[in-house]
Amino acid sequence: MTGRLLLHSGSVLDVASGEVRTADVVLADDRIVDIGPGLDGDEDVDCSGGLLLPGLIDCHTHVCLTQMLSDSDGLPQSSRPLSAVPVLRTLLSLGVTTIRDAWGADAGVRLAVERGWIDGPEVLISLRQVCTTGGIGDLWTPDLGPVDYFGDPSMPDPVFDGADGARAVVRRMVRAGANWIKLTATGSMAFGIGVHDVQLTVDEMTALVDEARRQGDRRVMVHAHGARAAEVAARAGAASIEHGTYLDEAAVEAMAASGTFYVPTLSTTQPDPEHVPDGAPEAHRKSVRLALDAGVPIAMGTDNPVRPHTEVLRELEHLAAAGLGDAGALRAATIDAARLLGLSDDRGEICAGKRADLVLVDGTDLDCTSLESRIRTVFHNGRPVGRS
Repeated sequence: MTGRLLLHSGSVLDVASGEVRTADVVLADDRIVDIGPGLDGDEDVDCSGGLLLPGLIDCHTHVCLTQMLSDSDGLPQSSRPLSAVPVLRTLLSLGVTTIRDAWGADAGVRLAVERGWIDGPEVLISLRQVCTTGGIGDLWTPDLGPVDYFGDPSMPDPVFDGADGARAVVRRMVRAGANWIKLTATGSMAFGIGVHDVQLTVDEMTALVDEARRQGDRRVMVHAHGARAAEVAARAGAASIEHGTYLDEAAVEAMAASGTFYVPTLSTTQPDPEHVPDGAPEAHRKSVRLALDAGVPIAMGTDNPVRPHTEVLRELEHLAAAGLGDAGALRAATIDAARLLGLSDDRGEICAGKRADLVLVDGTDLDCTSLESRIRTVFHNGRPVGRS
């Protein structure tokens, strides 16, 4: 496409206010260049009866783990990044134009999208989930000892101990190209172990956050199901708490005071309550309500493939039902997600000068139920993309 692409006769969502208004939008190259009535362009797309949303952002996904989790025995290492190809295509077709991979993708996956070798959203990577000895990123069995299915030069050793070790593991991840540092501060609900543990010291947490800042002003995302680990991470300056299944008042107060975002990943508990610990779905919804009441900013993340990546937009339904409402859920997946990722100057809302990532859906209401069935066209970097 060359010249100006006019998206006309439709409506536009202002995600900051939640208001919908009639307007044309003009795209040129990879930017939104104008919004308003009666605009013109060199080519046009009729948006009659439709609503333009900003491109959606998933702040917690795993694009390389689908096959590794379902068939981990005997797969070559190249299977991991190659398995991301259909996942990335699916996410883009569903309107997700930016993702933060919460471990599993290496710098080659990001590069493949950047260079156009494969289709997909823009990818930010964390490489591995770093942890102290015995954490869920420490792949070890009592019969064999260390068993690292993911280790190679592009996926450095994630295990550390002590403040000096915390600084060293950040440097290893940065050397291999990480945009973010992903830390596991509690055990795993999926494994049913240590969800209320605090698996590192205050000194370790503080050193990790400080070193990430020193290394190109990177930030730390923290897997924490329990309240105490979330509180420690927030007080140390973590950028986001992931999951936060069992937050309490003290935890959300610390998060609000530190400006720490909450990425609830409700898809881990809400769709299939029979396969999570008793009480977890309600506890998770309560955590969201506590965070909202405390003024904690919330961004969308799914933790897929806990659920299939085809269900990515169901997270919006869960967020809406947990207390954000439809407008709030869409905000969490757009401008607030962009704020968390440090990208709000570039994307997250339909605004002149920002990246031309948009989703055209049928109808003008904000109902997030079955939103995937309403998608008419996705625009990424100013170009319409096909649906898979």
